[in-house]
Amino acid sequence: MGIDRREFIKFGTFSTIALTVGASDSLGGPRSGEAGVIKHSSGTDATALINDEALTAAQAQPITNDEYLGRQEQARRYMRDSAIDGILLTGGSSLHYFTGIDWGLSERLFAMVFPAKGEPGYVTPVFEKGRALEQIKFGGDVRAWEEDQNPYQVVAGILGDRGIASGRLGIEETVKFAFSDGVGKAAPAVKFSSADPVTARCRRVKSAHEIELMRLANRITLKSFENALKTIREGITDHELGATIAAEHHRMGTSGSALVLFGAYSASPHGTVTPQRLREGDVVLVDGGCSVQGYKSDITRTTVLGKPSARHLQVWEIVHKAQAEALKTARPGTECEAVDAAARKVITDGGFGPDYKYFTHRVGHGIGLDGHEWTYLVRGNKTKLESGMAFSDEPGIYIPGEFGIRLEDVMVIGKGGAELLTGQASSLEQPFS
Repeated sequence: MGIDRREFIKFGTFSTIALTVGASDSLGGPRSGEAGVIKHSSGTDATALINDEALTAAQAQPITNDEYLGRQEQARRYMRDSAIDGILLTGGSSLHYFTGIDWGLSERLFAMVFPAKGEPGYVTPVFEKGRALEQIKFGGDVRAWEEDQNPYQVVAGILGDRGIASGRLGIEETVKFAFSDGVGKAAPAVKFSSADPVTARCRRVKSAHEIELMRLANRITLKSFENALKTIREGITDHELGATIAAEHHRMGTSGSALVLFGAYSASPHGTVTPQRLREGDVVLVDGGCSVQGYKSDITRTTVLGKPSARHLQVWEIVHKAQAEALKTARPGTECEAVDAAARKVITDGGFGPDYKYFTHRVGHGIGLDGHEWTYLVRGNKTKLESGMAFSDEPGIYIPGEFGIRLEDVMVIGKGGAELLTGQASSLEQPFS
């Protein structure tokens, strides 16, 4: 799991994928009563979905208690597979994934001990117990600590009551060192290990419902971009365009943002702190996303104010082809690094190699409850793709001092191949069908 890039800085040719009603259920696509087939060949059918002016995050169906319980049972199976007796979760996406609890991280410990056997136990500051009880739906063992008490002793008590005070405790990757260190001192016989064999293994394969939520989030972001880019004009600033994108997301019932880059600044993949003002002939790159029921979108579109140059068009076509090649390569059983290699070969063969010279980052990252999460489409990652995994597909070419082009859509792996949830951009001049 990683940090969303916006937080970090504050058709070419491919096989047509036809998804019947039954097959598309596995990708979060249409179900009974909806359209029977979605085809993705040039991207036009997918992006036509954004013409719905009534698009809103309120259309989303929340994750149900039964789904949370199913996730917990799966986690218990994976704990047994990995000889882990329990996992420690604090505020963040993994806690939300298994329980629906939304809790931030602070210096005060709020935690869940989720054992392989028995009910979970919770630790909360006394003055926040009421807020905790509003959200806790699974298990009734909620233990509170006063400001002058040691919360790690409370965790140790939960571990002891479940017979794992000397067992193997998986630590979720975002747990602060101060928290795990405190638990280790309070329960010195406990053996720590990474909880990734449980948490990452559960979260990296999405259910049909999760993909449905991501599909809606991506449609909203694409529509936000489409509407906002209609307002661009010479002299507009990056902050003004970013504010319009945020407002469009808000109008559709969610919170969203975008990295906005103009001209030569578009050659810096994660942007600049320098204020920007758009000029005729500049590249315009917008990279953003939103959240629907916690599930993220991530889209990049690149266009030009005015008439693009031949060089603009050449680079855009290479990137477009690279994105399509990554999509064609991604299928169950393929190693993650092969997807990156496929896109990188197109860019190198197009004259913008070798290696990371102009395509300076991996081709994709996992996405779900976090904007960046397991696993990654990058050289050296031999993890094999599975049906239900979701990634960004975002090749780019960045020419220092000139401009950069990136195209990004969320890609979901299906049984017979991969699908871009929003289809490919149509052209540099018309990035929306």
